[in-house]
Amino acid sequence: MKKLRVGILGATGAVGQRMIELLSDHPWFYVGEVCASDRSAGKSYLEAVNWRMTTPLAPEIAQKVVQSCRPPLAVDVVFSALPKEEAMRIEPEFAAFGLPVISNASAFRMHEHVPLVIPEINPDHTHMILEQQERKRWKGFIVTNPNCASIGVCLPLAVAQRAYGLRTVQVTTMQARSGAGFPGPSAAVIDDNVLPWIGGEEDKLETEPQKILGSIEQAADFSVSAQCNRVNVSDGHLECVSIGLRSKATAIDFISELQNFRPNQMVSSLPSSPSPAIQVFLEEDRPQPKLDRHVGRGMTVTVGRVRDCPVLDLKFVVLSHNTIRGAAGAAILNAELLLAQGFIKRD
Repeated sequence: MKKLRVGILGATGAVGQRMIELLSDHPWFYVGEVCASDRSAGKSYLEAVNWRMTTPLAPEIAQKVVQSCRPPLAVDVVFSALPKEEAMRIEPEFAAFGLPVISNASAFRMHEHVPLVIPEINPDHTHMILEQQERKRWKGFIVTNPNCASIGVCLPLAVAQRAYGLRTVQVTTMQARSGAGFPGPSAAVIDDNVLPWIGGEEDKLETEPQKILGSIEQAADFSVSAQCNRVNVSDGHLECVSIGLRSKATAIDFISELQNFRPNQMVSSLPSSPSPAIQVFLEEDRPQPKLDRHVGRGMTVTVGRVRDCPVLDLKFVVLSHNTIRGAAGAAILNAELLLAQGFIKRD
């Protein structure tokens, strides 16, 4: 099978680096072009990047000349790891040029006719592309993945919504340093500390789940209250969640639903699709970032401490790897889905 050529926008940043790492030996895609700011353009990738992944930088990537983040670009698909402001300007240029844009940025997540996709939950939302292209008169399109904290919590929320219906969600996050990008909070700030505010995170966590768990036509009808904290953990977002249900269920009921959750066959067969998508821990002290963030190569969402809640109905803890499941891996899985659905074309 011929691999498709990928261009990565924001290739020198934390998520861009993780995309390059995850695309190494990918069966469907390979990194064709690396793009970054104008100050990096023209340099070799090795010169432009402060490589922070644990795996070595592949020589064929290191030698690539960094391109500017503007079309034309000789690729089949674009992955965007751009900051919001740059994404707002640059991503439509590539879509108008005729390329699929698979975006990790927040710029267009909540825009009408832009899919916000977690393949295990709402693969049908990609059909928004058709109206997006018609309205924008684009040959390409933009598809987004959610915020790193939203992705983790939405998988168990989807299970609860389908089984019982959701009324209310309360979530408190403990988010890893890597979620702030490179270099992240300084040691003087984060050591022996918790930062009880992350700009923009609470708004995203309070609005994205309804779009993801709703239909193409209408957002789901439940409310979310979020409090987001930065903690001194390298990778892995831990979230404490309480939910109010429309029909009653016990913790034992919910554990069974989580354990039995399976995405559809198309999604299950994608190269980056983890098995299981959700892993439930029955131990009292799991999941933990240090022990469990790499379950399913970092793509499995782990859930534990499922209990009855005396205030709402159920409470539990969720862990997801924020730069894999919550960012780069999510974008790659979305691209795989779009290729399987025929929205990304092979020549």
